[in-house]
Amino acid sequence: MIAVEIERRIDRALGRVRQAFRAVLAGVGSSAPVQLAQAAALAGEQLDAVELMQHYGFTSRPLAGTAAVVLPIGGKTSHGVVIATEHGSYRLRNLAAGEVALYTDEGDKVVLKRGRVIEITTQTLRINASTAVEITTPTMTVTAATAVSLTTPLVQASAALKAAGQITDLSASNVKTMSDMRAVYNTHTHHENNGAGDTNGPTQTI
Repeated sequence: MIAVEIERRIDRALGRVRQAFRAVLAGVGSSAPVQLAQAAALAGEQLDAVELMQHYGFTSRPLAGTAAVVLPIGGKTSHGVVIATEHGSYRLRNLAAGEVALYTDEGDKVVLKRGRVIEITTQTLRINASTAVEITTPTMTVTAATAVSLTTPLVQASAALKAAGQITDLSASNVKTMSDMRAVYNTHTHHENNGAGDTNGPTQTI
């Protein structure tokens, strides 16, 4: 009987301790060192200034309507922290086992795919590097629908450079491509010093 009574008292005590519960985020403030969220628990209670804990090196500001798991520290709802979030409307689906992804509700995503492929999908990819950008690879292919624009004082290649299309230098003021200039060179003539007529075209052409 004593053991049963002790068990009952333990159960009553545990019943007064709030366990982890589900909630829906109503908004997240991102200016504080630790983000603070407003949320509505599934039981209907409103939570204000609940800390949103995330892993070091990673941060996100979840949208309103994001599902969350709240853990009451010490069993007290007033000391709850959000330890996990999920938004089923935007989560990337059908990832292969072992794949990892970052995503947003706008459709941007970075997927670490199987086969050691990293796939980035966005409208504008901006890299801000104050010193340098270094790419080491045996081959590189750039496919653009219109043009690739580089704003830099120098583009340098340590090996051969091939272009299937035209190359134009000083393009702001020059309308001739290298093939245009080569055509002029291959057909150019020289006046004789004595004014007797034009010389033959050059023997060696490009």
